[in-house]
Amino acid sequence: MKKEIRAVMVNEDIKLRTRLSVLSSHFSHSLSISMASSEQEAALAAVPSDSPTIFDKIINKEIPSTVVFEDDKVLAFRDIAPQAPTHILIIPKVKDGLSGLSKAEERHTEILGHLLYTAKLIAKQEGLDDGFRVVINDGPSGCQSVYHLHVHLLGGRQMNWPPG
Repeated sequence: MKKEIRAVMVNEDIKLRTRLSVLSSHFSHSLSISMASSEQEAALAAVPSDSPTIFDKIINKEIPSTVVFEDDKVLAFRDIAPQAPTHILIIPKVKDGLSGLSKAEERHTEILGHLLYTAKLIAKQEGLDDGFRVVINDGPSGCQSVYHLHVHLLGGRQMNWPPG
């Protein structure tokens, strides 16, 4: 009799854990859909222009940021809406027509290489020895919401594939 009661209790515990797991996955899924749709909405609402962007204002110190790296060519700072424990944006200080990667020309190869090399330096500085991800969004379908080329450095957790 005790074995039967114990078996029923274990079975009920498994059912409860399964239900909780399913429920939590629904909440996580709806949260990620909500976040993704707000990012998509921001990207679709963004209009490419030569006007100063929020990044220009950060470069000019008109808007505060948490700077993690700066040299004469790039500025790197923590994202205010991080998508990973480490989420840093790396931007060229001079836009020079680089509103997005698709606008790159041969004359931009030096800054493009410098952005990626800087991502490597910051990843080491941040202790991302197990790996990291570098993302460049381009255009509305690429979910770009600020038209000033920028590199996202993400790390500190296991990344998933495909990304999104």
